[in-house]
Amino acid sequence: MGSEIRDNPDRSRFEMDAGNDIAVVNYRLAPGVITLSHTEVPEELEGRGLGSTIVRGVLDIVRARGLKVVPACGFVAAFIRRNPDYRDLLA
Repeated sequence: MGSEIRDNPDRSRFEMDAGNDIAVVNYRLAPGVITLSHTEVPEELEGRGLGSTIVRGVLDIVRARGLKVVPACGFVAAFIRRNPDYRDLLA
């Protein structure tokens, strides 16, 4: 499984290969702010850290783009609470 994360703006989501499927983080973009609304990992791969891997990568991309984050997804909000080095991204 690769951990390369790609933006798919046509589907408003970030994607990462996960076995024969993909893990995704859906988003809504507004000027200067990105709302991360849903994180999904293939059911058969849950519990292996893929959710954290994609969220960490997405937050790194968001930081590089100079955006602030609204963590509407509970998983993303919990990840940020557990990883205070990403709290500066909160809108």
